[in-house]
Order: sequence, then C-alpha cells, then structure tokens
Amino acid sequence: MQTNPPPGATRRRGPCPLERGHTIQEDSPDHSPAGKFDDEDYPAYSTGHAAEILGVTQAFLRSLDAAKLLTPGRSEGGHRRYSRYQLRIAARARELIDQGTALESACRIMILEDQLAEARRINTELQHTHRPQADGPSPAIS
Repeated sequence: MQTNPPPGATRRRGPCPLERGHTIQEDSPDHSPAGKFDDEDYPAYSTGHAAEILGVTQAFLRSLDAAKLLTPGRSEGGHRRYSRYQLRIAARARELIDQGTALESACRIMILEDQLAEARRINTELQHTHRPQADGPSPAIS
C-alpha cells in the first residue's frame, strides 16, 4: 500500500503514506530563518493555528495523525507542528470526508491520486527524453 516517493522526498510507512519527511541539517543553508520561509516542509504551524487556517477542529488534525495520514513535527515541548505541505494534505482529506468518504477510503484515494500524478510526471519526462531525433525534414504523407 506504500507509494514510491518522488526524488528527494521520503514517504512515511503506514496506511496512508503521503507525507514527505523534513530534515534540516545543521550546516544546511536552509537552517537559517530566511531559508525556512519558502520551505513548504518546515513544521511552522501549531495545531491550533493549523486548525484555524483549515477551518477544522484540532481533534480532526489529531485523527489524521492517528490514521497515519500525517506525522506532524514536534516542538521542543512535544506539541504538534504542521508544515504547509501537511496542511494541503489535511485540506484534501477534509474535502473528501465532507463529500461522505470514510477516512480510510480518503487515504486510499489520496494515495492513488499521488501515484497517478507521479506516473504522469514520469510519463512526461520519458516522452521528452526519448523523442526520436529528426535528421531532416519529415517525409510528406500523401
């Protein structure tokens, strides 16, 4: 049930592995505060703030963690912290659940959507890299 992550992303094991891992090395240029502004994987939002942004309850976000859809980062005090990427996943889950989809089914749908997007990306890449080279003008077809 696990998907293959795109290059540079790590996926979490569990029933709904959509999440990319986030690690900032101490010597990384992105370790500076300025580098974190554009980092969509940086866990910047508290549970309360994330819930407010999404218009959901904190319990809903905790349920996504329990379903292993998201694994929020943790502050030094152990509080959940969400990234912008995780907020997009939570918003998509909320959308599916609001349409009457069970959480487990929503996870499966999101995995399949992720796999389809990755397959399309690979297909496009292969089409661009494996096009036949034209040595001259194409013959006209009558």
